[in-house]
Amino acid sequence: MEPTTIEVEAGQVGQRLDRFLADRLQISRARVRHLLETGQVRLAGRILDLTGKSRLAALGDRFGIVGSLRAEDESPTPRLDLACEVVSEGSGWLVVNKPAGAGVHPLRQDQDDTVLNAVMARRPAIFGVGEGGLRSGVVHRLDVDTSGVLVFATEEATWLRLRGAFSDHRVDKRYLALVAGRYEKARRLDFSLAITRHQPAHVSVRSDGRSCRLYARPLRIFEAATLVDVKLETGFLHQIRATMAHIGHPVLGDAEYGGVGEEIPVQAPRQMLHAAKLDVDEIRVEIPLPADFEALLRDLTEV
Repeated sequence: MEPTTIEVEAGQVGQRLDRFLADRLQISRARVRHLLETGQVRLAGRILDLTGKSRLAALGDRFGIVGSLRAEDESPTPRLDLACEVVSEGSGWLVVNKPAGAGVHPLRQDQDDTVLNAVMARRPAIFGVGEGGLRSGVVHRLDVDTSGVLVFATEEATWLRLRGAFSDHRVDKRYLALVAGRYEKARRLDFSLAITRHQPAHVSVRSDGRSCRLYARPLRIFEAATLVDVKLETGFLHQIRATMAHIGHPVLGDAEYGGVGEEIPVQAPRQMLHAAKLDVDEIRVEIPLPADFEALLRDLTEV
């Protein structure tokens, strides 16, 4: 596909880039931000990122946009060769055991190594459901390095119903996290969180953030780490990782929030966070810990 090219004209000088692109391309500013985040906007051959959204348009600036302008015009590439463990399925939905290291859905048209690419090859009816395009059928998300329960919808009515349940907090979501240090007391953790950086995303505790709650209970306490059961009461990007790091118990293997380094006595092969259980409407699923997680637990000394 040839890039879409547009040039700043006299009457558009001084406009913010996100507004200029949205007006000229007849797309939403949210879509413009996505195009910037995924490196699809270029100026004089140079790739712009999200920090460029507030750049002021200058006369003669010539922008090239690579790929589809509209999300609904993008389609995930089916990948039958990718593993896809369906652990439960019902009318209009399926639950997949997401492996650590796999993205939930493609961020760009040329990305084809995500869970959705594998699902598309097996359940092609998912295309166009929900947000459609490269997010077809996605009911909720997990971080790339988080494993476990992941729900997709293959029918629009089911997607709307399940999304409503997530929005209304009618979902019982349980995670298992292996965190640094001895976390010895079960308690509710309520902090205001805000996204303070994009690419890569970083979440911080801030007074002007959104109130986010979870209940964390220790299951097994080791000499230098604790296996924690986490029940989410709200949903926010990196909520468990940012919250546990804030109280001094980062998830082991989490480079973004301090779970690696010489000061961390237990070295993990990846981010030790697993979506273990989910209960929403007729869906009740529990997925055991993956092999790498279990192997690390066996190497630890319990107190």
